Amino acid sequence: MAHNGEHAEQCIKLVPIFQTLSDAERAEIAPLVQHRHFAVGESLFAAGDDVESLMIVAHGQVKITQIAANGKEQLLYLLNPGDFDGEAALFTASTRQNFGTALAATDVCMIRRQDFQKQLKVSPQLALNILNAFGQRLANVAEQSTQATTASIEERLANYLLETAGDTADDFKLPMKKKDIASYLGTTPETISRKFRDFADDGLIEKLAVNRFRILDADGLALVE
Repeated sequence: MAHNGEHAEQCIKLVPIFQTLSDAERAEIAPLVQHRHFAVGESLFAAGDDVESLMIVAHGQVKITQIAANGKEQLLYLLNPGDFDGEAALFTASTRQNFGTALAATDVCMIRRQDFQKQLKVSPQLALNILNAFGQRLANVAEQSTQATTASIEERLANYLLETAGDTADDFKLPMKKKDIASYLGTTPETISRKFRDFADDGLIEKLAVNRFRILDADGLALVE
């Protein structure tokens, strides 16, 4: 793992816990950031691995999965640019309970527990930001749980497309098969295929090729109910 100033600055700008720090505090954190690149399909971590670093997604997309009792892979959630994982490592030694796999070419930045703990001692603002971020994450989990039971399939699919497209809405490839998207969103592959056609008919998206799309109306997708 090599230090990379450009990637460190990108990660620091992406992650909310760093955004309210002073320039001096951000400058102290940048040298602590280590950069890793993962190819499509490459494993970032597996259940049982030691968690020693906070991991920040700078570019790409990561699926977090677990193995269900029946032996099948179950998708839990996705990490997009700006999302972070492994925050438990910041405070205590722990092991991974899930699997992380790159769905696209992915760049991550990592900060070791020892380095982060030293920084917490000299930056009260960073400690406060961590507490706020954890509170927000709990709120997000509750919101996702509520959405899973109350939001329509159309709304869930629209949100998934917007998250997956990110800044590449002009032309993006679905990183998962439609059957996996269906499982993730709690519906059937047939329903997902039908909703894709509906979105295209409504002028919200355009199909360019197999699993490749363009978002034509991001605002319209965001308003889908």
